[in-house]
Amino acid sequence: MTAPLPPFPAGFLWGVSASAFQIEGSVTADGRGPSSWDAFTKRRGAVKDGSHADVATDHYRRYREDVALMAGLGVGAYRFSVSWSRVLPEGAGRVNRKGLDFYDRLVDELCAAGIAPAPTLFHWDTPLALEERGGWLSRDTAERFASYASVVAERLADRVPMWITINEPAEVTLLGYGLGEHAPGERLVFDALPVAHHQLLAHGLAVQALRAAGAREIGIAASHSPVWAAGDGEEDRAAAELYDTLTNRLFSDPLLTGAYPDENLAALLPGPVAEDLKTISAPLDWYGINYYNPMLVGAPRPAAAASSGFGGIEIPSGLPFAIRPIEGYEHTDFGWPVVPDGLRELLVTMRERYGDRLPPVYITENGCSYGDAPDPADGRIADARRIAYHDGHLRALHRAMAEGVDVRGYFIWSILDNFEWAEGYRQRFGLVHVDYDTLARTPKDSYAWYRDVVESNR
Repeated sequence: MTAPLPPFPAGFLWGVSASAFQIEGSVTADGRGPSSWDAFTKRRGAVKDGSHADVATDHYRRYREDVALMAGLGVGAYRFSVSWSRVLPEGAGRVNRKGLDFYDRLVDELCAAGIAPAPTLFHWDTPLALEERGGWLSRDTAERFASYASVVAERLADRVPMWITINEPAEVTLLGYGLGEHAPGERLVFDALPVAHHQLLAHGLAVQALRAAGAREIGIAASHSPVWAAGDGEEDRAAAELYDTLTNRLFSDPLLTGAYPDENLAALLPGPVAEDLKTISAPLDWYGINYYNPMLVGAPRPAAAASSGFGGIEIPSGLPFAIRPIEGYEHTDFGWPVVPDGLRELLVTMRERYGDRLPPVYITENGCSYGDAPDPADGRIADARRIAYHDGHLRALHRAMAEGVDVRGYFIWSILDNFEWAEGYRQRFGLVHVDYDTLARTPKDSYAWYRDVVESNR
């Protein structure tokens, strides 16, 4: 038997997460406009199982059932995202009141269940009308995002105690515009760097807009990973440092220090960068970290056609670093190594790197993909590996807190199995199993485990 988890502090926030495009479906209902991901999923070969998210888990129609599942867990918060194109079908201008009404109803349902709504304003699904005008390569998108933030906050700020501007700007930059593996499917490599700057600027402008509308407790959900050098040699260490700069510090340094980590890098970014940094670095109420696994990085090997990383995504040759497989650990069904202590390492590194400039932290995503299916005899879904994963990561989180990192909450990714971007429906992260034929929801053993964790920490 595993020893009980150590107790977490009073007031620690336990939550679950999801995103609009992955669960809502109803992509043309009630005036919603298309997004970049709607267009991307229609490309031949873009999604590995050939699927789309037109129905997803039908959360748009079944949100009351899903909120009841969250209430059964006893969680204190639900991190969801707002579909920008459901609220503003063209990305700007005309407000779709029916789309905004959906989030109004969802927030009311959550409040009635005693669950704090924690909306994310952008979780990768750029309105297609804006994408076709340059998307995040255009500075105009950042300004349109601030206007959108105002629209949402003016409707919801009276009931929402916690706001997230943007989810994982690194992945949009790298996978969406750098490598073409996610929407919008651009393969710009280093020419994708303006995407990073414009998302950060959008965040800063949205912080201003949210506060002007009366919103409080504003943060961002940024993906971060410890970066391990593949060897002790100077070339491997330099490659790992560069990768750390491009995937971690390119985003956290501007947000927390008001400067880019490298002057040469800053020179490649568009616009009045010095002025923009003042907007980008407006003080945050908290900082969200999405953690899944460390990255092992070394110098590129001669004659290597490509290196594999990011859950099987191929990194092209010619880059000054290579992603190496991490051996000696169990792996999820996504192929990601399970390294709980990487979370502790990451948090301690962030605290040491930024000191007092690091605000209180929330773990805004942490989760694992395992394809455990219902038992044919009794329907039970015995996902022991998911329980072990979260148990290990919560112990690592507790150790980081004991070492002085101010962590205020933990959100599991995710409440439901859902559409997993370019993987389609092949990867299952949920505490609740979804039968994609019938859309029936079945709590897994991990659901009961997490319910007990939350209950024991009341």
